[in-house]
Amino acid sequence: MVNLDWATLIPWINFTVMIVATLFMFYFYMQSARPAQLEKKIGDIAYKKCGQYRIIASVFELLVVANYVVYSYYPLPLGIPLTFPWPYTISIIVAIIIGVPSAYLMLRGVLDAGEESLLPKKKHKLYGGIYKRIRHPQSMGELPLWWVLSLLLNSPFLALYSIIWIPIFVAMCLAEEKDLLIRYGDKYAEYQEHTGFFIPKRKPRKERSK
Repeated sequence: MVNLDWATLIPWINFTVMIVATLFMFYFYMQSARPAQLEKKIGDIAYKKCGQYRIIASVFELLVVANYVVYSYYPLPLGIPLTFPWPYTISIIVAIIIGVPSAYLMLRGVLDAGEESLLPKKKHKLYGGIYKRIRHPQSMGELPLWWVLSLLLNSPFLALYSIIWIPIFVAMCLAEEKDLLIRYGDKYAEYQEHTGFFIPKRKPRKERSK
């Protein structure tokens, strides 16, 4: 009978699941971001289907969060320092400094987007509120939270792994914009000109003086 060394296997199993969950989260979110394109093929049911994809993507994202937590207890034997080279208190302080405004931005975006944060709606109008300043406040707020989680778990490896979310979030936002141009046409194109992708655009001096 073979005795399995779970202490050795768990880190690799968890890391493998984390990579797979990350890829599936990305795949299903990309599918959820194209209701207008899908509508051309299958009709109005496309919006419901994209809502289902969005929920699946959210489940995989929560799984990655769980993988992060498990990794802090079962790190890979890669020779990377297990903790940051400073007191844990500093990590907590930095996490709070980054996390509070990021969480606020993300939640503000969720509230201003309403139901469409999770379930795309064909008749939904262009968002107001924070969206009048930036086009992707939810992503801009959520992205830094991966480093906040890494700091709270005191893991340099997870901080490095979190770099993968930068191209993923940018790609997801670009996919959304491609579909929104189909849904709203010139109205959305004009909106793009007056707002920033992640950072608010600086208004022209003449406009600021009004």
